[in-house]
Amino acid sequence: MSRLGLDAQLKMYAQSLTGKSTWDWPVSIEDWRAQARATLADGPWGYLEGGAGAEQTMKNNRTAFDQWRIRPRMLRNVADRDLQVELFGKTFATPYFLAPIGVQSILHSDAESASAKAAAAMHIPFITSTVSSVDLETLARDANGVERWFQLYPGRDPAIVRSFLRRAEAAGYTAIVVTVDTTMLGWRETDLRNLYLPFLFAEGVANFFTDSAFRARLKETPEQNRPAAVQEFLSVYVNPAFTWDDLADIRQQTQLPLLVKGLTHVDDVQQAIALGADGVILSNHGGRQVDGAISSLDALIEVRQHIGPDFPLLLDSGIRHAADALKAIALGANAVLIGRPYGYALAVGGQAGVQELLSQWVAELDLQLALSGFSAIRDLDTTYVTRLP
Repeated sequence: MSRLGLDAQLKMYAQSLTGKSTWDWPVSIEDWRAQARATLADGPWGYLEGGAGAEQTMKNNRTAFDQWRIRPRMLRNVADRDLQVELFGKTFATPYFLAPIGVQSILHSDAESASAKAAAAMHIPFITSTVSSVDLETLARDANGVERWFQLYPGRDPAIVRSFLRRAEAAGYTAIVVTVDTTMLGWRETDLRNLYLPFLFAEGVANFFTDSAFRARLKETPEQNRPAAVQEFLSVYVNPAFTWDDLADIRQQTQLPLLVKGLTHVDDVQQAIALGADGVILSNHGGRQVDGAISSLDALIEVRQHIGPDFPLLLDSGIRHAADALKAIALGANAVLIGRPYGYALAVGGQAGVQELLSQWVAELDLQLALSGFSAIRDLDTTYVTRLP
């Protein structure tokens, strides 16, 4: 019998018997966000929280979820709950994945290592960013015991791309996530106002500075001349010339499952399927790239209708509560990525903060599922939700 949600509630309420009047950690997403804001300087906060242009895409991500209502069913036996989902022949404990957030050293001194260890403790898959502040090999060890996927930014130098793929395979990553919506940085007004680009301060460059193909481009090592190494990183990091042919080439370079992240148009998803992608992460990069773009949830609905029920689709951008995750799954997602919320938790409390947030979200998911009248995540379909007129 599942007691995840109930046990979490009772653990928290029991603290009142010790004389406490509030829980030690934030509980609502608004409280996590407020404490993170109070912790971080303007530059790091803006980099985490800001979006492109007028930030309309960020608003669209939330508005899309608000357009759907859950239709609870009553008087069902929900004593035993199953939060598991299946992808690529594997079973995952919950539908949550930790999204590939880069440069986490600007949020907490333990950076991605804290997040990876928290993910491992909570049995939640961890996706390592190309621009992590800790090298991918260390993060594979930190997240030992759970699925680790490596997110690849396909930069200008094919030799570096090949090297990253080989390193990810050797380190035990079990899937490659190619992000295709960041061939240039979006117009992010907050970062521009703050004159804040963390890469200039050698944040988020660990995978490059430790890479033999990247180091071969340098006249002096990063240890000898860090500013020159940073400038070289900036020259190869993004690639506006990246095309479907280049993606097909990456597909040929690895036998690992390959997911394409950053698609929202059904024609692009169909083309990714045609070239051999094993899955797609429907994402607008949390609203950080294209202002005024379609929400990821609206894209999910359209794409799932066109491609049918079987091809793996994950949803990224806009998840803020367990209800959002369940709505997304009912509308066709196989799993969802958590992004900014765990960034807030990392800023607030490092590994312990991320672990606490994830514990709360799993508990909420368990309760939300049961109180809606369902015992298993896999039973959710479009009858679970209704759209506002």
